[in-house]
Parts: sequence; structure tokens; C-alpha cells
Amino acid sequence: MKKKKDIFNPQILTFNHKFKKKLLFLNNPWLITPLVVNLFKISKNSVNIEIGLNKKVRRAYGIDEIALVPGKRTLDYDLTDASWLIGDLRREVPIIASAMDSVVDVNTAVELTKLGALGVINMEGIQTRYENPDEILNQIASVGKNDFVPLMQKIYSEPVKEELILQRINEVKERGGIAAFSGTPQAAIKFREILNNSKIDLFFLQGTVVSTEHLGIEGNETLNIKLLCQSMKAPVIAGNCVTYEVAKLLMEAGVAGLMVGIGPGAACTSRGVLGIGIPQATAIADCSSARDDYFQESGRYIPIIGDGGIVTGGDICKCLACGADAVMIGSPIAKSSNAPGKGFHWGMATPSPLLPRGTRIEVGSTGSLERIIKGPALLDDGTHNLLGAIRTSMSTLGAKNIKEMQAVEIVIAPSLLTEGKVYQKAQQLGMGK
Repeated sequence: MKKKKDIFNPQILTFNHKFKKKLLFLNNPWLITPLVVNLFKISKNSVNIEIGLNKKVRRAYGIDEIALVPGKRTLDYDLTDASWLIGDLRREVPIIASAMDSVVDVNTAVELTKLGALGVINMEGIQTRYENPDEILNQIASVGKNDFVPLMQKIYSEPVKEELILQRINEVKERGGIAAFSGTPQAAIKFREILNNSKIDLFFLQGTVVSTEHLGIEGNETLNIKLLCQSMKAPVIAGNCVTYEVAKLLMEAGVAGLMVGIGPGAACTSRGVLGIGIPQATAIADCSSARDDYFQESGRYIPIIGDGGIVTGGDICKCLACGADAVMIGSPIAKSSNAPGKGFHWGMATPSPLLPRGTRIEVGSTGSLERIIKGPALLDDGTHNLLGAIRTSMSTLGAKNIKEMQAVEIVIAPSLLTEGKVYQKAQQLGMGK
């Protein structure tokens, strides 16, 4: 009988849906997972782990578990180009500020536009519920931990006002900014005509999980994403999703961009409350594979936006290498002196009246928005000059643009952030903060 040589030979193993991204394992199959399992099987197309009778699962990887491998070529910094295209808009910086009330208001949306990035305003947030949002933001910043959730539920019980949606859009446009606003599927149904009669540039359809097949109660209107994309004048960017299949269906429905990530955000508690999600490295790789396949079939290129769990420039670089075209970040922008959260940051689902899935965290203020996006950096932990980090990484890896960055080699490296960092950790410096 011919011996099967490759059953336990995982020197090169793939981890995304179409198995295009190769990971090196140092000839040791037991490094792939720390779980003690009954059956460990490596096949041509997947890694299956049996966690119980008749229940096989796939190993998924987070951003902290991987590292990027330099190749045989390096580039001069000035030869790198980190720009990307969303809808008809080309942006110099592949960073979107999350649609959170602690992160983006009219002022930050305008400044982010001028910096070459993008900021999204929450269409169902404080900015569209209150004429003077600063008074409300001061209340949120001053309340104690135990009283925070009840206060948020009370604040967000105030209805969204159509006139304030239009007012905020106009304020952004009048000051030369890109008017990008986000809403839940329910808001998309309710305010579609308002948005179509406005000067909005981009609409972000956001939910904890977005799908093309939502079963609603009889008599209640449910959102048809395909019809929404066809009826909206502005491009629709949808999310969030984490799988190849859903990503492909959303692209086929007509979305102009796709947000990837469920639960990894700094202020999000969905993974603890609901138990759902896929670590970001695997989620981005799977969804970017769907993008590539859809592009081959249709000729339409749909950008993938890694959303959540991204704190440093290194995190952004690893998301791009996994296949993202850009990232959406919240807490790094909430740390800016310009942020409306006044040193605090909270999740979008925090004010849910039935099941809050977010919390308020104190992030402080580390510098201006310009310093965080473009530098110069005053901190050594990777949270300042994010664009500089991206382009320096691209230069080191020999990647001229985002597409070449998506092709760099990745390795599984659980010790990447701790190896040799004893003094930094002990003294809470640099990577040990």
C-alpha cells in the first residue's frame, strides 16, 4: 500500500476559504492548536478538529497570532502607495473612523477627510437625536461606571430627528468633508427617502450581523439589501460579516464595500454576550477570498474593510496582508484630543434597551487627530502615525501598493508580541503597555 506522506506534514498550511494564503508551521503539527482533542486530521483542503462526537470544527486565527515575513525585496518609503478606492472616492489613507458617537462627529469627519482618511457618523446616534450633542457627551463622560448603562438607555431613547440627519449631512458638506453616515437595517428602511434627497456621499449599512436572508415576523417590513443598493443614490457599504458565503452573497446583492468583523472591538461585548464571531485574521482572509472570486466572475472589485480589534499600526498592516483593502478603527481615534468622547469610548450596541452589548472604556487623550493618522509620533507603542507605520511596513516587505501588501507571506506566530519583551512588559513600556 502506498504510504500517505502528507497527512501529518503541515509545513505549509492554508487558513482562508480558498486556501490562497500560506502559513508556515516549523514542521510541528501540534503547534496549530493548543486544544487537547480526540482527533486531529489534516486534509488537502482544511484542518478539522473533533471537539466531540460528530462535531468537527476549523481552527481560526486572530491578528495577534500572526506575523508578516519580509521577502527578498525592499522598497524606498517614497515608492509606497497606501491609497484605495471606495465607491468613486480615492483615499490616501486606508483608514475609516468607526461610526461611534465617541469617535466621529461633524468636526472629526471633516478633519479626517482633509487628512486623506474617512470618518462615518452614526445616523442613529447622539448627533441626530440632540440639537446640542456636547451637553449629552459631557453627561456620558462624567457618569460613574454603575450608572452608565441606564444613562445610555435613557439618552438613546430620544428619537432620531429627520431634520438633524439632513443638518449634519449639510454641515459636513459645507465644510468640505465627505458625508458618510451609517444606520441599521431598520434605519435604512425608515430614512431611505431622506438620504436619497440629501447630499450624502456614502451609506454604511451596519448591524452586529448582516445577511441577505433575514426571516422577519409576518406583517413587519424587512430590508432587502439588493433593493436597497439599487434604490440608494449613494454607494452602500454593508456589514458586518465574517464568512466567505455571506460575503459573496452581499457582493452579489450590489454592495460597494464590505465590513468584516464581529465582536473584536475594544468596547464591544458581543462575543461575551452572544458567543458569536470569528477571529479577525481568518475572517478577513475568508471574505477577501470571496472578493477575489467575485471579481473574477463579475469584473466588480468590492473593497474589504477589516472592522474591530485593531489598535496599532502593526494590526492594520496584518489586516491588509490578510486581504483587507482598508480598516475601520474606533478606540485609536477616540484617543485623539479632537474626539467627541472626551477620553471615553463606548460600543454601538451599548444603549440597547433589552440586551446591551457594549461598555464604556476610558482611553484618555494621546494627541491630535493628525498626529494619530499622519504623525509625527510621540508614542512608541504603534498608536501614532498610523499611515507612517503602514507605509514603512510596505517598504520593508517590498509592497508598492495595497494589492502587493495582500500577497505578502504570513506565519503563525503566537509569541510575536511577547518574545524578548520581558523588560518592556515589566516596566510597561512600548509593547508592554
